Amino acid sequence: MKILVVGLGLIGGSICKALKKYTSHFVVGCDLNHDIEYSALRDVAIDKEFDGNFTGFDLVIVSLFPDSAEKYLIENIGRFDKSTLITDVCGIKGRFSERVKKLTADNNMRYVGIHPMAGKEFGGYHNSSADLFQKANFIIAPFEDSEENDIALLKSLVREIGAGKIVVTTPENHDKMIAYTSQLAHIVSSAYVKSPELDLECGFSGGSFQDMTRIATMNEKMWTDLFMQNRENLLFELEVLISNLNKYSEALKNADSDEMLNLIAEGRRLKEENLRHRQGQPN
Repeated sequence: MKILVVGLGLIGGSICKALKKYTSHFVVGCDLNHDIEYSALRDVAIDKEFDGNFTGFDLVIVSLFPDSAEKYLIENIGRFDKSTLITDVCGIKGRFSERVKKLTADNNMRYVGIHPMAGKEFGGYHNSSADLFQKANFIIAPFEDSEENDIALLKSLVREIGAGKIVVTTPENHDKMIAYTSQLAHIVSSAYVKSPELDLECGFSGGSFQDMTRIATMNEKMWTDLFMQNRENLLFELEVLISNLNKYSEALKNADSDEMLNLIAEGRRLKEENLRHRQGQPN
């Protein structure tokens, strides 16, 4: 295929590098920063930088923040061939995907969103990697009337670049689950580092501290955009977490060792069941 990747940050750059390393597709890279395009060309992460010609592409992968992705498509959708399949890698689907689907349908085009569950503490093209998606979970979020051939094409493509488990679900269910598995964790990490003890942790911290704080370096613009577009689902999960944290707080206030033991045991059992369930699932 001839593939256009729009946005050469961490995810877009990694997609380009993975496509060049593991597939024979022809890859064109597009970024507002032309120095990044030249870097990608020099790294053989792309075959060609975008020259303003929107025709001839089999697939367009929009790898921008949600607001920017939507703006880009609004401005350019009519310039692509009608046979071009549009996808995006945004961490939000739901109403965002509904708007993009309407936009593409109004232009007699097709759209199916995807979401690679992969990332790093720091973004940008220079942190991108051809192996970022090795064994990563990938979510494909079609609509009921999406074409099976388009879903199959995207499944095949993400397998080529290293996907582990591929989940096909609705855009609405994507947002419900991502609120819990991703967005809530980012809020917790951001809040966790706001202790006055943060600057004193050196020498006192281990793996648990690193795990809890790693993603606090997230890009505030992108994640605010994601949080606000999924605020109902995220607020529900945050309120569940606060309710559970309050139980631990009450046990400490009341010096209630029995209650604390029960709370910890309950969490252990739930996680053990979760691990057994994961081990029994096929990819």
